[in-house]
Amino acid sequence: MSVQDKVIEIIAEQAVLEPGDVALDSTLEDLGIDSLGLVESIFAIEEEFDISVPFNANDPSESDFDITNVQSIITGIEKLIADQKG
Repeated sequence: MSVQDKVIEIIAEQAVLEPGDVALDSTLEDLGIDSLGLVESIFAIEEEFDISVPFNANDPSESDFDITNVQSIITGIEKLIADQKG
């Protein structure tokens, strides 16, 4: 399973949707994911890929991690994985 597919699966699970209902340009807000759901998604992604996401749940706007939409999250995860393997 690709990084993209796995991230979409995790986000869909948090949003209680089918992965097919998660578009790359969807925002988490579009999908009905609140701040708690976002934090749970980040934790699930960190566990799945054994990475540390630079995300500040207390102040998301101050985080270096782009959560603008599903595609930006996937791009960020792929970069973190590549950096870790680096």
